[in-house]
Amino acid sequence: MRIFVIRHGETPANREGKLSGWTDDPLNENGIRLAAVTGKNMKGIHFDGCYSSPLQRARDTAETVLRESGNESVPIVTDERLKEIFVGDWEGVKFRPGECEADPEAIMRYFRNPLDFEGCPNGETTEQVCRRTQEFLNELIAKDDEKTYLVSTHGFAVRAMLNFLFEDPSDFWQGHMPYNCCVSIIEAQHGNAKLTDIDKVYYDRDDVVDHYAAF
Repeated sequence: MRIFVIRHGETPANREGKLSGWTDDPLNENGIRLAAVTGKNMKGIHFDGCYSSPLQRARDTAETVLRESGNESVPIVTDERLKEIFVGDWEGVKFRPGECEADPEAIMRYFRNPLDFEGCPNGETTEQVCRRTQEFLNELIAKDDEKTYLVSTHGFAVRAMLNFLFEDPSDFWQGHMPYNCCVSIIEAQHGNAKLTDIDKVYYDRDDVVDHYAAF
């Protein structure tokens, strides 16, 4: 079994430095382009199934990648467990230093070490996101088939889902937030899973933008 876990394409909120959480932001023009290029460069990969967060930015990324990679007939199954972290009172607020609209110290803890973060105000904790995303992934791995799957989700959710597969799980971000449309690849057999690639981009490296570099 192979599982390709992709973060959605760029959104207006990403570019503006706003936290999205469960806000249903669409892809922007660049996000659509990145998803399309990613799909075109994944031609030759046959997907047997696709799962996506129900949020539009993840669904549209999955649909575009499937279409451009020649897998347009593969149905997209949405799963609530693949949604981004719910950031509660921080939904839609700006987070970058100098324009932060929330408690800057709390924002700093959120971005620097989510495993020690007390949780978003009226939102989810890191532990809660790890629990639901890993429950999804472990269910998929338990199928123990020879198929290839695409899973479309979000930045925080990607890191939470894959945390138990990292060489160093104490490093939640693995150096940085996943880039838009980057892909991590899991190989699994008989219930045993390993990461064979992390944050692989199928587009020009010059197009990689770290919207969270300030942290």
